[in-house]
Amino acid sequence: MKRILISSGSPYEDLVGFSRAVRVGPHITVGGTAPIDTNGKTVGQGDIAAQTKQCLEVIKMALEAAGSGLNDVVRTRMFLTDITDWETAAAVRSSYFKTIKPVDTIVQVTRFINPEWLIEIEVDAIVAS
Repeated sequence: MKRILISSGSPYEDLVGFSRAVRVGPHITVGGTAPIDTNGKTVGQGDIAAQTKQCLEVIKMALEAAGSGLNDVVRTRMFLTDITDWETAAAVRSSYFKTIKPVDTIVQVTRFINPEWLIEIEVDAIVAS
């Protein structure tokens, strides 16, 4: 099967040696997506809702670049530095997935490589068509 690598333009991609998403056949995996713009700058510093939205917008663009979309998402994982932010992050997530209803995991982590980040999100998608 053909392997398609999707970039989001993050400066961390070359530094770490990763792709934002990888598609193999109908399977798409989107790795830990931080709340950054294409220049690597944190979006929504100190604002969990804004950061969650930024992560999901980057994920949406990666899925679309892979020939997919949010409707194909079957699993999400939200990693938070403060678990008490879960309800706010979940409300933003719900605005994207309320009718799609993929499975989800929410966990607290100690920190990310950038201390400004409050959240990272991963998703897995399967293209049905």
